[in-house]
Amino acid sequence: MKSKLIVLSMLFAGASVAANAQEANAYYAKKWTDNIFVGAGVGAMSTFNDGMNTTFNFNISVGKYITPTWGTRLQFGGFQQKIGEQKTGYAGDTTSAFEFNLDGMLNLTNLFGGNNPDRALDVYVFAGPTLNIAKAWNENITYTQTTTGDWDNGFNVTYTPHTSYESHGSKARIGATVGLGFGYNVNSNWAINLEGRFGVTPSVFGAASDFSKAEGTGRLTIGATYTFGGKKFAKAGEAKIVEKEVIKEVVKEVPVEVVKEVIKEIPGKASAAIFFKIGKAVISPEGMVNVKVMAKVMKENPSTKYKIAGFADKGTGSAKTNQTLSEKRAQAVYDALIAEGISADRLEKVGMGGTDPMFEKAYLNRVVILETK
Repeated sequence: MKSKLIVLSMLFAGASVAANAQEANAYYAKKWTDNIFVGAGVGAMSTFNDGMNTTFNFNISVGKYITPTWGTRLQFGGFQQKIGEQKTGYAGDTTSAFEFNLDGMLNLTNLFGGNNPDRALDVYVFAGPTLNIAKAWNENITYTQTTTGDWDNGFNVTYTPHTSYESHGSKARIGATVGLGFGYNVNSNWAINLEGRFGVTPSVFGAASDFSKAEGTGRLTIGATYTFGGKKFAKAGEAKIVEKEVIKEVVKEVPVEVVKEVIKEIPGKASAAIFFKIGKAVISPEGMVNVKVMAKVMKENPSTKYKIAGFADKGTGSAKTNQTLSEKRAQAVYDALIAEGISADRLEKVGMGGTDPMFEKAYLNRVVILETK
């Protein structure tokens, strides 16, 4: 049974590393350094040998989200395991033990609910092989001789066994673990995690345990995870020039289309669009070119007033988050135009929140549209 669990857990971990399948065609990371994370947690560990014996536990992790659904990590943890005190003759009821877990991670929330970088709660499962390192214990059996009787009636000799255990060096043992986790996303970088993990491995207590070949362990920990740069996944099929922040222009007089160069001149009565990265309200260098061009047009048409409308993609965040994000985007363009010398009384800004796709593609809603009133 244990060997089957080890094989299945290794296959699960390997599947996460090689996760390409259909989702790899839907989302990808623009750089191999994207979506790398580190984490740490503390909690309790129970060893199921002579009863349930609990000790303090900690872990440190490093890993990578391969897609919004799949990830992998290496976790180091420890530092003690405990056996029942009623094990008479045992040299001690605790021993130092450290473990390395290679986990394949499956995000159930994204699997069934789709990728949403603004989602507050994630539910995920993980599984993989484990390697624990602890003392190697020998079982020693000694006997006490007891003699009864006398010369007339004869003597009766009995031997009473006594078991004791002693350590000699360290030993590595291979097993498997599975677990369930809940992650609360504080922001795009930080998450608070509550995880439960169950494992089966040869006992670190060796012959001192009644389950020396396959001992159960359980862990419950709470900790935090930090993703460098935040989780970044681009959706395949979105124009690559959007991914690289090359701005697209939307002009009323012509159909909506993707262009690879910033328009040099914009008619005074035209509308323009400044696009943003997902979850961001910072104008890119390409977007600033658009702002400067529009500022030039505004100065040439001093009697014209403009409306600055910020939008967000309805499919990638809550209504409250998208409303705030759209207002921040409109404010960013407003501030940039003021910095270019445009009078505030010529500008009106408004946040439209998350809306249904306006230009056929949902990602085009991450935009500020600047138009004449």
